[in-house]
Amino acid sequence: MYNAKGRYALMALFAIAALACLFYDQYQLAALAGFLFAFVIWSHFKHSSVLLASKHFKNGDHERTARVLAEVGNPDRLAKNRRGYYEFMKANIALKKEDYDQAEYHFQIASRFPLGGKNDKAFVMIHLANLALRKKDKERCAAYLIKAKELAVSSKAQDIITKIEKEANSL
Repeated sequence: MYNAKGRYALMALFAIAALACLFYDQYQLAALAGFLFAFVIWSHFKHSSVLLASKHFKNGDHERTARVLAEVGNPDRLAKNRRGYYEFMKANIALKKEDYDQAEYHFQIASRFPLGGKNDKAFVMIHLANLALRKKDKERCAAYLIKAKELAVSSKAQDIITKIEKEANSL
């Protein structure tokens, strides 16, 4: 759970440790340090700062979340289980900024990746249905609500679905 600077510092530390171990003919320790260096590089590309961003997101600090998510250079390289959370957080930040097109874009991407469970995926569909309702697109709203009903587990999600259905029927 490090930011980019912390991971760079760890990479430098492990590289220096590997070189020092090689200098003193400690090949097993050098191999271990090299392995740890490679692991941090792999972690940098596959997991990046998404976990740290989710910590800030849960605390409601959307500004810090956006700064930490900006460290992700190429979201396409993230692991599938991290990409869904990345897109979900980006979408919610866009909603807070009232940038509904960006929010819809990120929710669309988040819907293609695994999230915590069925209920989390249901909330993505609920957000998409709500955004379609905002655009007065009744067909897409209905399609999202059908998918959300299949996934909704909690009573809160089901209550929100019924409210959106009532609003969609009144259009």
